[in-house]
Amino acid sequence: MEQRHLGRTGLRVSRIGLGTLTWGRDTDEHDAADLLKTFWEAGGSLVDTADVYGDGDAEYLLGRLIEGLVPRRDLVISTKAGSVPDPDRRSDGSRGHLLAALDDSLTRLGTDYVDLWHIHAFDPATPLEETLQALDMAVSSGRARYAAVSNFCGWQLAKAATWQLAAPGTRTRLAGTQLEYSLLQRGIEREVLPAAQDLGIGLLPSSPLGRGVLTGKYRHSTPADSRGGSEHMAPFVAPYLDDTASRIVDAVATAADGLAVTPLQVALAWVRDRPGVTAPIVGARNAQQLTAALSVEALSLPDEICRALDDVSAPLHRYPDHDWSTL
Repeated sequence: MEQRHLGRTGLRVSRIGLGTLTWGRDTDEHDAADLLKTFWEAGGSLVDTADVYGDGDAEYLLGRLIEGLVPRRDLVISTKAGSVPDPDRRSDGSRGHLLAALDDSLTRLGTDYVDLWHIHAFDPATPLEETLQALDMAVSSGRARYAAVSNFCGWQLAKAATWQLAAPGTRTRLAGTQLEYSLLQRGIEREVLPAAQDLGIGLLPSSPLGRGVLTGKYRHSTPADSRGGSEHMAPFVAPYLDDTASRIVDAVATAADGLAVTPLQVALAWVRDRPGVTAPIVGARNAQQLTAALSVEALSLPDEICRALDDVSAPLHRYPDHDWSTL
């Protein structure tokens, strides 16, 4: 699998990442082992998790599989901290919470360091410089090799990245940012993606298959064994089952028919090769699904297909997102 640099850093990752959102909850140890081995054997290196996935069980499960199944040195492990299960406070970016969460993550993962550590979400109740100081301390102590953020909007990302570049002292530049990005969700193109590109920050798209909808599995019904058919995941899929999404999915299916490939391959190749993207993070229930996603390695979409998909899924950009003189 092709390797790419994450942002303006020396960190190289596989251009498809393996997500672990369902590990320890819907994905048991047997299936997780199959997924990790399949990913590694295909040349994949970037494995993405978070301290809140499966209430910590995703990290614990990944830690059990490291070394026994896949050498630690072959993986780029990415995890996150800052999300909290508190309805009154969705994120905690305080230095104390973040550094304690990192220590807990390292314990569950059974490793001395993570390759990439994300602040999972912006915390408006904590001064940003305090949150960023936790990144600096994590890297300077060797507990994290590179730093990133997740789910920051445009101004938040630009402020954080600029602070790290311009503030006095030894600061850790942001290597990456993780947000949802697909043909069904192109909102980051307004401000986040331009900021990331300008500041040398690599994008790691989550839900690159539109929460599974872009595979075409929901075109005619909701499969009982799908996320949309799951009681706790159905609300996650529902926003992408409207008429607008249906038109985009139909266009993806038409492109797939013309190229003799699958809708999954078309949708994933599109987002993988967008400007500013380093590696989409793909989740899969089993090794068969993952193999289907990894088969996109050999596919590059023709320019005319890309333009057609761009047109049918184009988000509405208005002042001041783009050059005002064209409006």
